[in-house]
Amino acid sequence: MRIPFVKMNGTGNDFIIIDGRKGLDLGMERPEFVRRVCRRRESIGADGVIFVEPSKKANFRWDFYNADGSSAEMCGNGSRCVARFAWMKRIAPKKMTFETLAGIIQAEVLKETVRVKLTDPKDFVKSATLTAGGRKVRYSFVNTGVPHTVIPVDDIEKAEVEELGRKIRYHRRFAPAGTNVNFISPEGDVLMVRTYERGVEGETLACGTGAVASAIVGTHLGLVSPPVTVVVRSGENLRIHFDPTGSGARNVFLEGSTALVCEGYIRDEALK
Repeated sequence: MRIPFVKMNGTGNDFIIIDGRKGLDLGMERPEFVRRVCRRRESIGADGVIFVEPSKKANFRWDFYNADGSSAEMCGNGSRCVARFAWMKRIAPKKMTFETLAGIIQAEVLKETVRVKLTDPKDFVKSATLTAGGRKVRYSFVNTGVPHTVIPVDDIEKAEVEELGRKIRYHRRFAPAGTNVNFISPEGDVLMVRTYERGVEGETLACGTGAVASAIVGTHLGLVSPPVTVVVRSGENLRIHFDPTGSGARNVFLEGSTALVCEGYIRDEALK
């Protein structure tokens, strides 16, 4: 087996990207392939896998999977990485569109920096309360392509990302799909964010749609004002542009750096 792949990193989120436009023989179903190849230390390791496929509506279509093999509607940092991949491989021009389960995404490649326009957020809820782990938690919620709960904290370093994040991720209020969970704290004119990511089932170094959700909620709570600079766990910055509205926001743009990590072939032994 020789499956060509590229591994890319978007401010701490890493992805395996595979060109599937001419068909692929993975030797197994895609969710199982993803689970095996995303294992860290045992295989290539990644937060997710993106398959690039033909589209009649845009320059291409993606088929995106989280590391646990679950399919996701959208991924902000993944969208920036796949846009740069498509431009490098001459699949699409610098200004492009691609098809996702969340809708058509617009992207522009500016060398290593990539800017994407996301679909308008929905289901915005400001300052609600739920009970998790035997205590009341105040949260806000917005779907920025995937569901995100946002919780303000006083000290971002002491945020209970793994413990509380997991309880809220599986809370009955967000069943059956579940939710990603972001902890936010303003620091000067920037917003510090840590994310428990659904599908990875743990804290990730960055989450693009989570950064967007955090910026929108942070603005509505009066903590920051757009354009918002979000500092993710990797220490890198994401820039979020949007117009606040009563239903959350519109004209949402996510901008940040990407990195080409490596390029090669996936062999049979990586999947054992």
